Amino acid sequence: MPTNVRIKLISTDLEKIERVCSEIRDVAMKTGTKIRGPIPLPRRRLILPVRKSPCGEGTKTWRKHELRVHRRLIDLFITDQRVMRQIMRIQIPEDVSVEMTVK
Repeated sequence: MPTNVRIKLISTDLEKIERVCSEIRDVAMKTGTKIRGPIPLPRRRLILPVRKSPCGEGTKTWRKHELRVHRRLIDLFITDQRVMRQIMRIQIPEDVSVEMTVK
């Protein structure tokens, strides 16, 4: 009986999230597991305007800091539980968040 697994990856570093996606894809290809993805979800941009002047007085100039959050979605249709164990052994960097749901 096949198990549907949805993996959602979230990170601010695009290279790290792409590396994790390629490792998951390699495991799926080696084991013959059916895979859909990685599907790029819309990027979130968090913008924080900050005054340039340290005292708050003087010229009213602003500096904008931006944080980009990248997201990927992978669907796996697993028939063998050994595939799930191999995916769980993948080294994931600290700044990459992983959410797995099993249906």
